[in-house]
Amino acid sequence: MITFDLTGKVAVVTGASSGLGQQFARALSEQGCDVAILARRKERLEEFSKELKQDGHDCVPVSCDVTDEESIKNAVNAVVNHFGKIDILVNNAGFGAFGEFYKSDLNNELNLIDLNIKAVQILTKLYLRDFRQKNRGYILNTASLAGFCVGPLMATYYASKAYVLRLTQSIKQELEHENSNVHICALCPGPVDTGFNKRAGVSFSMKPLTSDYVAKYAIRKMFQKKTVIVPGIVGKFSAVASKLLPSCITGKVCYEIQKNKSK
Repeated sequence: MITFDLTGKVAVVTGASSGLGQQFARALSEQGCDVAILARRKERLEEFSKELKQDGHDCVPVSCDVTDEESIKNAVNAVVNHFGKIDILVNNAGFGAFGEFYKSDLNNELNLIDLNIKAVQILTKLYLRDFRQKNRGYILNTASLAGFCVGPLMATYYASKAYVLRLTQSIKQELEHENSNVHICALCPGPVDTGFNKRAGVSFSMKPLTSDYVAKYAIRKMFQKKTVIVPGIVGKFSAVASKLLPSCITGKVCYEIQKNKSK
């Protein structure tokens, strides 16, 4: 259970038209938070917005291409004009791609890099500047257990999540150095029951966690000022193992796991 009263707070959630993004927005709204939900699919956003408003809290759907800087700035301005402030940013939009690197589609990989890395880079920078000026605010970036190790057969996806994880940890160190009250963290889940596997073209090799559990766990740990958030016992074990074992070993293990995921 989330035990934080977020009445009067405003959150921005990307990738909120489905899956984990929806659960982040729903969990925040249930705790009293007003929410701006960002994604490309306008109709889904508007439908989901109506659902959240039934809780009695405000929700603004903003159709936005989070890989385009101009589109993001327009969305940011629209949210600020409506709410007047932002307290929480959840960078959740992203997708995966499966296949041997030399065979995989380059355009799909470039789109992955735009969404998993470029969008996180732009939004984090824009909101961090505002939060630092106010000396308050929370940023949660969705990375993955993939960010801890090498990822044969999903090389670009694993590399993108390593970027998000290290970027977040580095910014956290900068904030600590200046004694800032702004908090940034990275969520690193294993398999989560969303539409991710369908788009990536894989099936899970282990039972996935529910998106509802992961979202609520992540929000609770964010407000407890945790920097790297790993939900689930299996996830925690995997994270520790990836740090203790050499990459040549984890890479071979990962290859076998990924090979068995292929549909």
